[in-house]
Amino acid sequence: MFDNFPLWPDRASAAAGNVDALFIFLLIVSGLMSLLIFSALLYFAARYRHRRGVLAEQIEGSTPLELTWSVVPFMVFMVIFVWGAVVFFKSRTPPRDSTEVYVVAKQWMWKLEHSEGQREINELHVPVGRDVKLIMTSQDVIHSFFIPAFRMKQDVLPGRYTLAWFRATKPGTYHLFCAEYCGTQHSGMIGSIIVMEPAQFEAWMSGSPAGPLSASGEKIFAELGCVTCHRADTPGRGPNLEGIFGKPVQLEDGRTITADENYIRESILDPGSKVVSGFKPVMPTFQGLVSEEQLNALVAYVKSLSQPVATSTRTAAATQQDNSRAAGSQVQ
Repeated sequence: MFDNFPLWPDRASAAAGNVDALFIFLLIVSGLMSLLIFSALLYFAARYRHRRGVLAEQIEGSTPLELTWSVVPFMVFMVIFVWGAVVFFKSRTPPRDSTEVYVVAKQWMWKLEHSEGQREINELHVPVGRDVKLIMTSQDVIHSFFIPAFRMKQDVLPGRYTLAWFRATKPGTYHLFCAEYCGTQHSGMIGSIIVMEPAQFEAWMSGSPAGPLSASGEKIFAELGCVTCHRADTPGRGPNLEGIFGKPVQLEDGRTITADENYIRESILDPGSKVVSGFKPVMPTFQGLVSEEQLNALVAYVKSLSQPVATSTRTAAATQQDNSRAAGSQVQ
């Protein structure tokens, strides 16, 4: 309906329709209420204008009237609240099987890396119809990842991860902006989201020799000597990291938290802040020793330790399919 409306952005994501519907509803409610108020003002101004013998009737109390102007706005506000909450939680809850892309914001560019290892600057190639989860952090100041056609905007903060997701529904090239003033060249911090057909996207992905991000993280993990404490074969000075991601972790101070991306990140940069129960705070900090890109790789590696081998990466899944086809051929 609004695709060709010049003041209406493209609608190219699964969430765009819900956001637009809520926005239109708010406009209609606001417009009707404004019309009602101004109509009442004009009516009473004309009806009770200064004339001899014409006076407004003073209402001392009216239960039906008070119930009306209390209950009706309350119901309208509850509809807005529930509808807005549903849209918000859907937009902030990525599907479990989403493709992951790590984003590092920097004055004044976007650095993006796919879980398969492909790196991009100020561009993001994604397939149409696939859920994409963005794991974002800033290298310097606060930025904001904004794609108008997807109706998606998420602040990107230094020192922690923020998450967002989308599912593109139409192939094409869409604008990417920074929606948070971040310095003198803020207006130049722009990019493109390139949505491709699945086959075209797979061809683009296969054109890069990069290995999985988790494999890079495994190499960094070994180079930093983390394998000497976080062992899987025998008890070590640090907790076993296999299967830890997404699971509750009991801390030394009695708290229980979920091992998400921010927990892993914080454990690398400030290991003494949340010490796992049964272990001593002996891990050194790696603050300033690893870059944001290396942090992303380490987080991806720890996450891969909690994933089945066949589904940990796109390459592994493809290998499993090839093996299944080969086995079927032998049976035949």
